[in-house]
Amino acid sequence: MPAPLLMLTASLLFATMGVCVKLASVLYTAGELVFYRSLVGALLIAGTVAWRGGSLRTHLPWQHLGRSTSGTLSLGLWFWCIGGLPLATAMTLNYMSSVWMAVLMLVASVGLRQRRPDLPVAAWIALGFVGVGLVLQPTFAHHQWLHGAAGLLSGVLAALAYLQVAELGRRGEPGYRVVFYFAVGGLVLGAATLPFTGTSAHGAQGVALLLAIGVLATGAQMLMTRAYAEGRALSNAGLHYMGLVFSYAYGMLLFGDSLSLASVSGMVAIVAAGIGATLQPPRDAPAGFRQTRPPAV
Repeated sequence: MPAPLLMLTASLLFATMGVCVKLASVLYTAGELVFYRSLVGALLIAGTVAWRGGSLRTHLPWQHLGRSTSGTLSLGLWFWCIGGLPLATAMTLNYMSSVWMAVLMLVASVGLRQRRPDLPVAAWIALGFVGVGLVLQPTFAHHQWLHGAAGLLSGVLAALAYLQVAELGRRGEPGYRVVFYFAVGGLVLGAATLPFTGTSAHGAQGVALLLAIGVLATGAQMLMTRAYAEGRALSNAGLHYMGLVFSYAYGMLLFGDSLSLASVSGMVAIVAAGIGATLQPPRDAPAGFRQTRPPAV
């Protein structure tokens, strides 16, 4: 399958997963969703690796621990955000991770290299935050600011997780192993919330949604990893954001979401900022920060 089609399919799967999360959030807590999503993902990856004769042993346990912790916290916040906001709004806030990565790049470039800020990158960052203001305007008006804040923090943690993924990749860790230990981290942290939130009863609809979330998320991650390995940065960056278009369509068709002109303008600004910041990292950023892939938690 060509790389653009891989990326487009991955974006559709992520958006569809968002639909399942929104439906399941009525039945389960965010911690439960993280736990079951991680359980399904871990089983799928472990089974695939065993079938292909691969190995899940790693010599980088502490690096996986850091990546899994930040990624799982981001995932839990994002799932909670999806339950309380229009689907497209929640997806957009998580997609801000590319802009947050640019912030981290700029800070590293200026702070570690003692150089002046890279003005083009700073401009993309500013555009992204203008987009956030537009997207969150109706959120604050409807007293959903906690969910909006959770979505923003989710994007920050996703950016941090991606930088950790990049470091694991540079040290020779294969993608399937990174995804597997992320799922293991989700199992542990998700299970840790259950004594405090309790567990929900299962029905046929709930089980189907939990399975769908795990399968869709794992499949999307693997497709996206392959697309990045085979495709061009520009087409990948653009098609990655098609997930917002799919989410917008899902929100209108399935949940009756109505987004204002300001919200749509904000989404466009965030997409433009994310693509621009992804493809134009600071000139003097350390090697570990100079990546061309949008992050996927």
